[in-house]
Amino acid sequence: MSFPDIVEDLKARLPELRGRLRANAELAPITWFRVGGPAQVLFTPEDEADLAYFLKNVDPGLPVTVIGLASNLIVRDGGVPGVVIRLGRGFGTITVEEDCRVRAGTAMPDVKVARAAADAGIAGLAFFRGIPGSIGGALRMNGGAYGGETRDALIEVRAVDRGGDIHIASVEELGMTYRHSGAPEDWIFTEGLFQGRPGKAHEIAAEMDSITERREASQPIKSRTGGSTFKNPPGGKSWQLIDAAGCRGLRLGGAQVSEKHCNFLINTGDATAADIEALGETVRARVRETSGVELHWEIRRIGVPAGQAEGGNAA
Repeated sequence: MSFPDIVEDLKARLPELRGRLRANAELAPITWFRVGGPAQVLFTPEDEADLAYFLKNVDPGLPVTVIGLASNLIVRDGGVPGVVIRLGRGFGTITVEEDCRVRAGTAMPDVKVARAAADAGIAGLAFFRGIPGSIGGALRMNGGAYGGETRDALIEVRAVDRGGDIHIASVEELGMTYRHSGAPEDWIFTEGLFQGRPGKAHEIAAEMDSITERREASQPIKSRTGGSTFKNPPGGKSWQLIDAAGCRGLRLGGAQVSEKHCNFLINTGDATAADIEALGETVRARVRETSGVELHWEIRRIGVPAGQAEGGNAA
C-alpha cells in the first residue's frame, strides 16, 4: 500500500524549502487511534515563512491536507494522497504577554497553553486542559470543554492560505459557532492570541486538576481512542442518544463503542480505520432509527479506503 514517490520532484521545484519532506510516511503511529495508511508526502515546515513558500510555489492542483496531534482524526486505510502538512517545533512556542495575554503557536498542545497561563497567574484558559489536541485544531473547530470554548478567549489568529498569503483575523471575523470556525477551508492556522484575566496560580492549578480528575473518571483516555466522536445535537447529548439506542459496548471488528463513555470509539487492538468508521456509521443509523436525530461526526476523517492508494483523491 503505497503512492508514487513525488518527493524528488517537489525538492527540484522548491529549491529554497527548508522543511522536511518524507515519501509514503506512515501516519498510524502518530494518530491516537493507531490506524490508517500512509501520507503520499508528509511535509514538516520549519516555520511560517517556509510554509508560505511551499504553498506559494507548489502545484495548486496537488491535494494538501493539514493534521495536528491527530487526536480527533481517522486516517483511512488507503492513506492520504498528495501532501499532508504537520506543523512541528517552529510552531510550538508560547509567549506570555502583558494584560494577561498568551500567544501560542498552533502545534502547541492545548494542555501546555493551559499550564503556561496557570503558571503566569492567568485565569480563563484552564478549559484547554480538557481538550486533547493542539491549538491549531482548537482554532479550526472552536474546541471546547468543561464550560469554555476557544472563541471565549481568542483575540486573533495568524494563518497562511493555499496561495501562500498570510492573514491576520480577529475572532469576530472567524464566525465561530459550536465546534466550527467560519475561516476559509484553505487557511492553515499558525498562531493564536488569547485573552485571560488575572488569577491566582494555585486556584487555576486546582481547577485544572479538577478537569483532569473528571476526564479520567468519565472518559476512556487510556485507550486508543479519538476523543468525542459526534457533536452534541441542539439541546441534547450524543452519548445519551447512543446509550438509548443500545450502542454502549457495541463492537465491529476491532472497534468498540466505549463502555465508559459511549460517545467515544475505541481501537481494542486490531481495528482498522474501516472498522472504526463503519462502527460510527452504525451508531449514527441506530440513533437515527430510535430517536430521529441525525448525529454529525466531530472526528475528522481523511484519506481513501484500502485499495485506493494509487491515484486516489483525498476525502
